Amino acid sequence: MSPAAAPHCAASPRCPVRILPALGLLFLLLGLCQSVENRCSSSGATTCGKCLALGPECGWCTQEDFMVDSTENERCDTAPNLKSKGCRQDSIEYPTAHAQPLSSRDINSQVTPAEVSVHIRPGATVNFLLKVHHLEKYPLDIYYLVDISASMHKSIARLNSVGFDLSQKMANFSDDIKYGFGSFVDKPVSPYISIHPQKIKNQCSVVDQVCMPPHGYINVLPLTYNTTKFKNIVGKQRIAGNIDTPEGAFDAMLQAAVCNTDIGWRKEARHLLILMTDQTSHLALDSKLAGIVTPNDGGCHLKDNVYIRSSAMEHPSLGLLGEKLTENHISGVFAVQGPQFNWYKDLLPLLPGTAARQLDPFASNMKDLVFDAYQMLLSEVKIEVDNPIKGIHVHVTAICPDGTRRSGKEGCQNVKTNEKVFFNVTLTMDTCDLGNGRDYIVLRPLGFNETAIIKVHRDCTCQCNSVSQAKGKCVTDDSTDCQTIPCKEEICSSAELDYASESCRASPSQSVCTGQGVCLCGKCFCQKTKLGAIYGKYCEMDNFSCPYHHGKLCSGNGDCEDGKCRCFKGWESDRCHCASSLRKHCMNSKGLVCSGRGVCQCGKCQCTDAKSFGPLCQYCMDNWNCEHFRGSINVSESEGNLYKTACDMLVYYIDQTPECFSDPRILTIFFIISIVTFLLGILTVLLTRHIILNHHKARDRSASSYRTPTHKKDKSVLHNVYTRTVTYTREKPDDINIDISKMEAPETFKCNF
Repeated sequence: MSPAAAPHCAASPRCPVRILPALGLLFLLLGLCQSVENRCSSSGATTCGKCLALGPECGWCTQEDFMVDSTENERCDTAPNLKSKGCRQDSIEYPTAHAQPLSSRDINSQVTPAEVSVHIRPGATVNFLLKVHHLEKYPLDIYYLVDISASMHKSIARLNSVGFDLSQKMANFSDDIKYGFGSFVDKPVSPYISIHPQKIKNQCSVVDQVCMPPHGYINVLPLTYNTTKFKNIVGKQRIAGNIDTPEGAFDAMLQAAVCNTDIGWRKEARHLLILMTDQTSHLALDSKLAGIVTPNDGGCHLKDNVYIRSSAMEHPSLGLLGEKLTENHISGVFAVQGPQFNWYKDLLPLLPGTAARQLDPFASNMKDLVFDAYQMLLSEVKIEVDNPIKGIHVHVTAICPDGTRRSGKEGCQNVKTNEKVFFNVTLTMDTCDLGNGRDYIVLRPLGFNETAIIKVHRDCTCQCNSVSQAKGKCVTDDSTDCQTIPCKEEICSSAELDYASESCRASPSQSVCTGQGVCLCGKCFCQKTKLGAIYGKYCEMDNFSCPYHHGKLCSGNGDCEDGKCRCFKGWESDRCHCASSLRKHCMNSKGLVCSGRGVCQCGKCQCTDAKSFGPLCQYCMDNWNCEHFRGSINVSESEGNLYKTACDMLVYYIDQTPECFSDPRILTIFFIISIVTFLLGILTVLLTRHIILNHHKARDRSASSYRTPTHKKDKSVLHNVYTRTVTYTREKPDDINIDISKMEAPETFKCNF
């Protein structure tokens, strides 16, 4: 628009139309600003805890006479507003979020500060800086974990010459180096090894070699300064064998990482674990092929430097292995021969603080490989957040020496020894519904043997809640919030205050609401849990603490009331798993349940009298030894069989008496009668035998009087022919005439008696 046209425009009625959009935008912004409400004062919070949970800008006035004439609840507001309304500064509950270093390490520390105390409240943000840098000439522990299967024999032979050469090359990083050596093959069970009798002791019998027995892991040489000993130990190492392609590398690697005392890892040194292999490794769940289903517990299980649970636990998962490597400040290097190198390289993102390098067929590049891998690991500075807390969010940003910013997990690359890396750590908190108390978070720089501990204090309660520090009102007089239930899910809000708590205790020695709820206005509000309902005046009862049977509460045949099963009709027992119809199997012929000496459980009698036994408790045992045997739990199987046999002979049936009794005279009489009966039986047998023998002798004498006389000549002939004499007895014996002349000389005559 020209200057000449300006007066004309000013006089024109169309000019105001052009400025209307600008005016409208101005009024809109003013309206939005006016519409923004103060969430502290507009919330209607009636307790100090609820007020603080609204946001970091909210405060609560505990002054008793604050705005006594006001009809509105105005104790919750921003701190400046409360002060302007007349609330004294010392009566304003307004915790501020802040971080404070608690301790710092000396000048030789690589991570500072070592410990930080953080006070935080809902919606607040806390920041602090963590400094990490490498120190020169830091102590170093190098542990070789070697696959000694037959295909690795050339690499093993090369390894024994590496120790001295490597120590010379690593002098740029450290002049304090220890070396160690361990071996592994695989789990010594089928199908990983051959269990043929000829191969149990020697898996290499087919190729006419003597192999070591296959093993999960052996700590052959703990960390030592003696490179000569290292060389000799490696030189004496024999190969072993197995039959499947993957090896137990990760199983052995975890043991080498967690067995600090056995390996000799030093707290003041960096830890470098070098895994040498030419095959892939078994992973978690592979062990099920051998029937091994117990998950790996991540613990150390070495005995005399041998992994003793190799055949009992599964291979570790990658997550568990990575966690243990980080937790024990171990940098891992995979030195791999052949095409399997790419398999390990792909796993590096899942195993923080590890590197992969390829070995040549004769492992001639071993010392260069270790040097390069260690140099690369030193040039990377990353941080892992350990022990996270639910509801607390931790964000870490790395500020690299070149000025770039990356996430803490990504970290900085190509960091030199004298350069420092700063990490900006930010903590935020959502709500106060997740509990109180001091918690801690661990920041672990990968490959370093130092950590930073963050102690977290959740400022979710007010000082006026504490009986010892009560300093005013934490709740308004017209609070209607007493009728609301402050529990969500499994935890009650810690922002709620426990006032009038004495009426919420079953007894002075009991905790408020039995520790399962909060006390508001003298009434218990019980927790809510996914397991079931907690109820009662003092939250002392629930409907989920009853016995389970086959995974069902009260077997699904009853209701749980105050920890006891109330069975439905037709079911009984403490867990309602027995049908009432089975009770008939416990009745004796007189209609007594278990003969009046026991209780019926699922159709079987459980005798309550210690001396009663039998299917219906119908038998009674009357001997101390038998009673002692029945009550003893330290009797061997052979002794138990002897006692049982003896006790079975000492039982008697007492169907006429309702109670078992014990009288030692009965046993005495029983033994006397048994002994007398036995002696009388023997006497009767002896007398009978004597009578029978006398009878036979009398018959023999009477028969001899009827024999026919024989001439002397005949008697001599008979004596020469017969070896024994046979007597035939008859009522009237006939004459016996034997013609000796008719018998031939060679003929023999035998008499059968």
